[in-house]
Amino acid sequence: MILIKTAEEVELLRQSNQLVSRTLAEVGRHVAPGVTTEKLDQVAETFIRDHGAVPGFLGYQGYPKTLCTSVNAQVVHGIPSDKVVLREGDMVSVDCGVIMNGFYGDTAYSFEVGDVSEKVRRLMTVTKECLALGAEQAVEGKRIGDVAQAVQHHAEQNGYSVVREMVGHGLGKNLHEAPEVPNYGRRGSGPKLKKGMVICIEPMINMGRRQISQEADGWTIKTADNLPSAHFEWAVAVDKGKADILSTFSYIEEVLLNSTANGETSFH
Repeated sequence: MILIKTAEEVELLRQSNQLVSRTLAEVGRHVAPGVTTEKLDQVAETFIRDHGAVPGFLGYQGYPKTLCTSVNAQVVHGIPSDKVVLREGDMVSVDCGVIMNGFYGDTAYSFEVGDVSEKVRRLMTVTKECLALGAEQAVEGKRIGDVAQAVQHHAEQNGYSVVREMVGHGLGKNLHEAPEVPNYGRRGSGPKLKKGMVICIEPMINMGRRQISQEADGWTIKTADNLPSAHFEWAVAVDKGKADILSTFSYIEEVLLNSTANGETSFH
């Protein structure tokens, strides 16, 4: 069943997602060559708890960490580890969730580690554009297929492929609620969007083929051809006329801009 949120519940969901956005900005301060993904996880957990919330992923269906940190060909659900050391030219997708005031926040951002290749940077740019185009469709009267098709069309127009097995989802008092929000589909298909629905739109876009496989840890999803995959995610409240984006990348990008301006390691 698709749950419609009241205006008050949407505001609580906004607070949760704003905290995730600020947590990702704090993580972004530490993304650099030589840093482990375990370190990023510790930074995130401390920040979340210091702000009166609890990690949303930790313990969820047995997941062992606060963040999902997926490097290069890893698509999603990479497990932070002190054995995974970020290297110059890597891309790391960081997915983060919190629970605050009884509601979940869930947002993801792909970071450059040092200087990435132009090919990787373009993949990241297009994936972020896919997210914005999908979110534009999250208005009352449209359908889930309109969101999905906007993402798919832009990705494929740019020569990339869309992961099909992993999808976005509704968000509320549970991390994964109805409806599923795929990144591919037909315009005018799927559940009708109504004001008060809150969905997570999260394009997972591959540089090469769309096929994926699961690593031996039972969590990490990677591309079958070992080419990079980028991932960005917002929580979005469906509204009349214009989508209400509950997440923001502004905190993250302010941190990244400042670090570049100060001559530190560049990551975008």
